[in-house]
Amino acid sequence: MEHIGPRPVLVLQSMPLSTAQQDGRAITHVRFLARLSIWALSIFVSIIPARGNSFKYAFQGDLNSLDPYSINETFSLAMLGNVYEGLTRRDKSLKIAPALAERWEILEPTRWRFYLRKGVVFHDGSPFTADDVLFSLERVLAKGSDLKARLAAGITAAKIDDHVVDFILPSPNPILHAEWHGWYIMSKAWAERHSAVLPQPLALNVSGYAALQANGTGPFIVAAHQPGVKTIFRPNVNWWGKREHNLDEVVLQTIKSDATRVAALLSGEVDLIDPVAPHHAELVARRPNTQLLTGSELRTIFLNMDQARDELLYSNVRGKNPFKDVRVRKAFYQAIDIEAIHAKIMRHTSSPTALLISPLLFARSAELTRYSHDPGSARRLLTEAGYENGFELTMDCPNDRYVNDEEICKAVAAMLARINVRIRLNAMPKAQYFAKVGEGNAYDSSFNLLGWTASSFDSWNVLSNLAACRDAKSGVGRFNYGGYCNPNVDDLTRAILIEADEAKRNEMILEAFKILHRDVSHVPLHQQPLSWGASKRARVVQRADNAFMFYWARKE
Repeated sequence: MEHIGPRPVLVLQSMPLSTAQQDGRAITHVRFLARLSIWALSIFVSIIPARGNSFKYAFQGDLNSLDPYSINETFSLAMLGNVYEGLTRRDKSLKIAPALAERWEILEPTRWRFYLRKGVVFHDGSPFTADDVLFSLERVLAKGSDLKARLAAGITAAKIDDHVVDFILPSPNPILHAEWHGWYIMSKAWAERHSAVLPQPLALNVSGYAALQANGTGPFIVAAHQPGVKTIFRPNVNWWGKREHNLDEVVLQTIKSDATRVAALLSGEVDLIDPVAPHHAELVARRPNTQLLTGSELRTIFLNMDQARDELLYSNVRGKNPFKDVRVRKAFYQAIDIEAIHAKIMRHTSSPTALLISPLLFARSAELTRYSHDPGSARRLLTEAGYENGFELTMDCPNDRYVNDEEICKAVAAMLARINVRIRLNAMPKAQYFAKVGEGNAYDSSFNLLGWTASSFDSWNVLSNLAACRDAKSGVGRFNYGGYCNPNVDDLTRAILIEADEAKRNEMILEAFKILHRDVSHVPLHQQPLSWGASKRARVVQRADNAFMFYWARKE
């Protein structure tokens, strides 16, 4: 089994039972879950027969759309990264590697040249050329795309010949291609033929052709797709790359229930599950035919507070917005007992944080610490701000995207109740959640939970996407779901992007994070753990970005 990234020790709660009693209880639990699994998984039976070496993968959420520009989300992009490819990709250790571009060079600070791989064909047999790159640039920047922020603002492209493309920038950008492993190249001819020139926006009902069909250059093709239920992938025999896997097909299934997912693994119904809930970790780890794969994920879980509107949409406070007052934001921060969430909800597998980026990705992260948990101070701050009796507020939360997401939101609601903030929890599947709270629905939320992995593995990504003042035209700040805005942070973010000296750059990054901390721009909670359950016959690469790539998987 190959693991990538740092690995914290998985701390499990001891049980006051003998070994025999533990085994007996575990076996009883397994039998119950297995029976439950057989019932629950019956809905996933497909009329398409399984092939020889079939690898079955169960995830807690849905793959709603096959359009690679519909949602900027790790799971969806990882799944589609087995079908589509970018000019670059990330290797097993997350380093940038060539993909559809064999190599690149910086001709001048504002002009990069990419040399495209020759002889590559899309799944429909059409050749890959520079025209597809130019089309994909136009499409990813079009209305409805959720991936605009992965490309530099103001970027343009010029075709030099069929296999050479230049990218021209308004200003230097030393990390231009750091996020391009998630910007997938689409066939211009295919999109035009099927009226899929514009991206399929994230919506509750997916209907566009590119949302239901796929045509990439990658190592797997989509053989069947039932949105939110099952997707079947099969090897692309014409793939340009070297085959490392030994799979005849991969079957992705949505299993929302933690217990049912574990049962499916223990009964042999599936080969890999993600995630394993912390309270099931020991069960998976000690069974003879399964293994628990753990590590530290780069994703940070945090809370957004609507600071943009003059009056909150979902609150009983009229005529003003409590979150415009830093004292209220800090009160929320100090009311949350992060150690209780760490111990009781996450079973000691999370890593509490004071930043919006994994400490593994910023060398000076230790120089900032969390505000202390202090309900007394929180109540005083609310009183000073004029809310001595608290107020009511709706909290939006996904219930199938992050590890224990709904349970975290319930815990936050209970903790805020202690300072007389009454939360109405609105938990929903991720497709509905992102459609509601995101840019496409004008950030229709007052208070919400979000997770973020810096896709460039760089602090600029976090500052530009999560903390910069929102600008619909450029796409800057489009994932800033709370609408925080500080021009000083924006100035630093712009300077950080073009600074090549690492020490100077880190100093500016630290200053920006200090401002966010002082302003309480967000409430950072923790890095969630990587926790996969796998059959002992499975061989997979577990990267710290939590992306499962089929082309490195084997089943013995």
